[in-house]
Amino acid sequence: MTDTLRVLLVDDQPIIRSGFAMMLSVEADLEVVGEASTGREALEMAEEHRPDVIVMDVQMPVMDGIAATREIVERDLGRVIILTTFDSDSYLFDALQAGASGFLLKNAEADQLVDALRAVGHGHALLAPEVTQRVIAQMAAPQAPADGGGGRHAGVLSQLTDRELDVLRLIGAGRSNTEIAQDLVIGAATVKTHVSSIFAKLQVRDRVGAVIIAHETGAVRGD
Repeated sequence: MTDTLRVLLVDDQPIIRSGFAMMLSVEADLEVVGEASTGREALEMAEEHRPDVIVMDVQMPVMDGIAATREIVERDLGRVIILTTFDSDSYLFDALQAGASGFLLKNAEADQLVDALRAVGHGHALLAPEVTQRVIAQMAAPQAPADGGGGRHAGVLSQLTDRELDVLRLIGAGRSNTEIAQDLVIGAATVKTHVSSIFAKLQVRDRVGAVIIAHETGAVRGD
């Protein structure tokens, strides 16, 4: 990845795209390489420009943001930040499972947008605090799967050590690495090692995927 992060803006409202583009134009390490108004256009432009980060609206004509995110992630065309209005957006978990690396509120301040792009562009997952709490609240008591053992992720927790399970539970509860280190009274470097091992064993790219598995398997509740 180059020092400059290449950004694709996807929203069916030109004024939102223009506003974001204007915000980013003053950042030396961020370059808007294209704008798209539908999920289908986003796929085409992602294929053409190979952006580092794609800022993706959800509700759009032709192809919505969830379907576009799923294809972009499957084809490895860039990492996706979903744009959400939070209160009215009911597609949060579908987008997480489609492979989105982050969520950004449409009323975010300029510095929040810039920080989110840099975080996701450099390989981290990012959820706005309000969205994180919604993830945790709605996943806190999932329906028991028919097989009685965590659905499609049944059995994956057996791959983890006891300490890795402790770390996964805290990831699922929304704790940062620093907070995990404090909670478990271990060093920050040790936490990073455990987190990397968890991602590898669970075959997830980032914290978003780990949060999903932590809740779907009941790890957060200590099942």
